[in-house]
Amino acid sequence: MSVRSSLLAILTLGPAYGFQLHVELRSRTGARRTVNVGQIYATLDRLVTQGAVDAAGVTDDGLPLYRLAEPGHREALTWLHDTSSVAGEEWSECLDRVLIASSLPEIDALEIIAAYRRAWSADPERPAENGQERLVAAADTALAAAALAWLDEAATAISASEPGSFERELSDERPRRGRRPTHVPDVEESAG
Repeated sequence: MSVRSSLLAILTLGPAYGFQLHVELRSRTGARRTVNVGQIYATLDRLVTQGAVDAAGVTDDGLPLYRLAEPGHREALTWLHDTSSVAGEEWSECLDRVLIASSLPEIDALEIIAAYRRAWSADPERPAENGQERLVAAADTALAAAALAWLDEAATAISASEPGSFERELSDERPRRGRRPTHVPDVEESAG
């Protein structure tokens, strides 16, 4: 998953802070990927340096907020509507894009699904010169069939749902400050 692109897509909803983006990323991808909070903040720092994201003040309790700059907004939309991926990441990128797009109110997830249907339906003609290449071709065919079946199921679920039931705004879940002790010894225990 492209953490950078996913964060930019989520920021199309408006300003957010790092932990909030961490929660949103996990929630909007069905918890299929684990990204640590430090990676979120490191990515946000790079995005600010590169001009894709701007600082947007702080929350009432002092958490730094980030918002999309115009280049970041363009990049988010381009990523969501693109179907190209690094070799070997096609399935994961498809899932991430469709899952995130289906959660964003201003994005037409069915359009993204249709683009992916076209991409997975394309039949690259590659002559298999040996046994391993034949096995890879068979795996690619099986993966494409599975992807098309899932895309059909996703399109049906989104089309049959109540308007707005997949989409949601940013969560207001707050980060925990410090750890609570699991057991506080009473006076007798600590004297003992």
